[in-house]
Amino acid sequence: LTQLDHVSVLVTDIERSRCYYRDILGLKEIAKPRTFDFKVLWFDLGNQQLHLLVKEKPDARSPRHFALRVNDVQAARTYLREKKIPLEETTVIPGADRFFVYDPDGNRIEIIQWLEPYDPTASGAAKLD
Repeated sequence: LTQLDHVSVLVTDIERSRCYYRDILGLKEIAKPRTFDFKVLWFDLGNQQLHLLVKEKPDARSPRHFALRVNDVQAARTYLREKKIPLEETTVIPGADRFFVYDPDGNRIEIIQWLEPYDPTASGAAKLD
């Protein structure tokens, strides 16, 4: 294994989701493979991708999530508040600032800025779970 390649989440309304991920979050939509004969949205995240799979029902709300890294988490908070997107503050991670939002289908998304590289020897728990 070399890296995480992509994350897929379920959405129920393709246009509503396109507006949220492309227009609100600012992700770059890319063409899906031409061999796909089903509705799906693909977004470029640098060396990874986000895939939105259209289904009749969304996933149940849960702590499961994916994280989007930003360069300025305070600017992201301000921007999303201005867009009337509810924010959920969460447990502090040493060396990071983060919060959660939910897409229109209830998919949980972490917005994170690493203020310093994570160092498990300095910031990690004394033992593994």
